[in-house]
Amino acid sequence: METNELNASVPEEQVSGGAPEAEDTNVAATETPAPAAEETGNKKEETVSGTETPAVDFADEEADLQASAPEFDLGENTPEEESGAEGTDRESGTTDFGNMNKTEIVDAFAESLRTKPVQTLRREAEAAKIAFYKAYRQEVDRMKKEFAATGGAPEEFAMPDNGDEERLKGLFAQYRKERDAYIARTEAEKEHNYRVKLGIIDELKELINSNETLNQTFTTFRELQNRWKEAGAVPQAHVKDLWETYHLHVENFYNFIKINNELRDLDLKKNAEAKIRLCEEAEALLLDPSAVSAFHQLQKLHEQWREVGPVGGEYKEQLWERFREASSKINKRHQEYFEALKEEQRRNLDLKTELCTKAEGLLEKAPASRKEWEKASDELIEIQKVWKTIGFAPKKDNTKIYERFRAACDRFFESKREFYAGLKSEMEANLQAKTALCEQAEALQDSEEWKKTTDALIALQKKWKETGPVARRHADAVWKRFRKACDTFFNRKAEHFSQMDDRYGENLERKRALLEEIRAFTFTDRESGFETLKDFQRRWAEIGFVPIREKDKLQAEYRRIIDEHFARLKGNDKERRIERFRDKISNLKEGKNARSLRYERERLYNKVKQLEADIALLENNIGFFAKSKNAESMIRDVNNKIAQTKEEMALTIDKINMIDKQSTEE
Repeated sequence: METNELNASVPEEQVSGGAPEAEDTNVAATETPAPAAEETGNKKEETVSGTETPAVDFADEEADLQASAPEFDLGENTPEEESGAEGTDRESGTTDFGNMNKTEIVDAFAESLRTKPVQTLRREAEAAKIAFYKAYRQEVDRMKKEFAATGGAPEEFAMPDNGDEERLKGLFAQYRKERDAYIARTEAEKEHNYRVKLGIIDELKELINSNETLNQTFTTFRELQNRWKEAGAVPQAHVKDLWETYHLHVENFYNFIKINNELRDLDLKKNAEAKIRLCEEAEALLLDPSAVSAFHQLQKLHEQWREVGPVGGEYKEQLWERFREASSKINKRHQEYFEALKEEQRRNLDLKTELCTKAEGLLEKAPASRKEWEKASDELIEIQKVWKTIGFAPKKDNTKIYERFRAACDRFFESKREFYAGLKSEMEANLQAKTALCEQAEALQDSEEWKKTTDALIALQKKWKETGPVARRHADAVWKRFRKACDTFFNRKAEHFSQMDDRYGENLERKRALLEEIRAFTFTDRESGFETLKDFQRRWAEIGFVPIREKDKLQAEYRRIIDEHFARLKGNDKERRIERFRDKISNLKEGKNARSLRYERERLYNKVKQLEADIALLENNIGFFAKSKNAESMIRDVNNKIAQTKEEMALTIDKINMIDKQSTEE
């Protein structure tokens, strides 16, 4: 992902090579500003073109969009496909495409098409096309990264040939052809079954007028019932009328034929028991956790109910009312489930529409600098993250709203690429300017005019920081060249001044003695102890400089012991930091270096501005988390960061006030 040029600076010793403390003659190096952080080697990956890969993965949405092409449209499920899918699930026969590449997915689908019944492949076909395009997108992303890693420009990347896609489309064409043929055969069989059942009804009509004996007539009636059950499904448009006509003539048979009452009662009892079992199965479906599954199973129970013969008049209404009541509850639950799903999808559409508006609004702000572009990029990434937490919109709107969102993101990143492309010539000019600064620094690195050369190098370092960034492939080399020249001079200067006045050795012994006194110090109460520690700090500052080779070690030991005493006095962290800063500005003041005080104040002032911007950004980000799943936890973390940043800003303001007070006292 592209990043802004960082604003962090490096310590003075990293630029100057460790200049000695400023002496009374003002000839030593002051703290010098570091070049922009892009040349420190600590910035994140960035290219001149400004291209980037969004941090949020939309592979699922992209795959679903590509898999919605007309050549992959299969229309509505047929009842036979629903039954076939359930049977396949029970047998664990569905292919898992999750860990396959695109070639393996096509091969697996081809094998399923060759070996499995076409009516069982609907769910597998839908999964195969989405898995294929997800794998294809991952392959393209990987190839783009490899292309960029070898130095290729993103706009020069060429999409690879996708022969597997043509194979997949060919297999889908074959699958659709076989599926259409199967559906046509099924419809023809239903029409045939319809005519067969009409013939059975005609035979039932004639059975009443038969001259056969009672036993022969009843045997024929049983045969007709069995043939009816074996005849199979009929077109949905004829189901209701056909079933009512059939049962009318079955009732007529029982009512008008002179049949043995005992035999008739036995048959009615058997039918009543069958319908009681169907009632119990329907009522058991009320406990099914899936409203959709319960609804589909209920349809099968209704088909079985139609196939069961009549029951005694005293049970007829009772059993039907019981079965109808369970059916009504299941149907109501099924309807409520889809109504809730539709309402959720409508809410998702509203939320996604709002995110589209926000994404489109980012370009309206017209970013004009790297910092503004990176801020806008971070906002868009947050919007994308929120988008991923929202479920699907209604089917008729889902593709349209995603295409709108994707178009807004594409326009944003395209505009950003154009902006960074415009920086290319500017970066080339910056490279020439920084190369010239390197040459000037190298011309000064062997000078022994310590004060004059120090000022000159500090001026060059200031120009370096004011000069804009260069291309990443040149940044490290040109920075190292400039830094080497600066370090060469300041290392020589440090060595020169380390050999100067013997009084640095005397100061060293005095500070060591004071250090032992501080180490042995004990206190009886907090107030007097605090005052004594401040007196120690004053005396330490008054002693003056020590040889530079001993400075850091001695100062670190002094800080450690002072901090331990403050800790025992239960002084809080802010007090210790203020005291350390007071000691620092005291040293700068005693060194008669007004420029360092001004530079320190300017640094702190810029830090306050940066902290204010950080607080504003954190407060603005809270709005993005409001609709996230873990919004409460995320908002709490951000509020904690805001509080910490405000504390840091207050401490920094106190330091500025201390510098201003020192300047006033002068």
